[in-house]
Amino acid sequence: MHVSPQMVYDNLDSLEQVDVVRSAFYRELAQAVLADSKVSLPWREAIADRLNQANHRLALRTVSGNDSY
Repeated sequence: MHVSPQMVYDNLDSLEQVDVVRSAFYRELAQAVLADSKVSLPWREAIADRLNQANHRLALRTVSGNDSY
């Protein structure tokens, strides 16, 4: 599946507004783009930075009883 780096980058900005399944799917897409050597280095760096920020916010989030984090 080919996805645009712009779409992946934009999706990572909405991780906190979507359900956990959609969030996991967006993260998987980001990992696929990061592993794709055909994607330009600036795009991969931008996506990696945004994913890292999202992961950091997730780590700081208070865990509720139903969360597996």
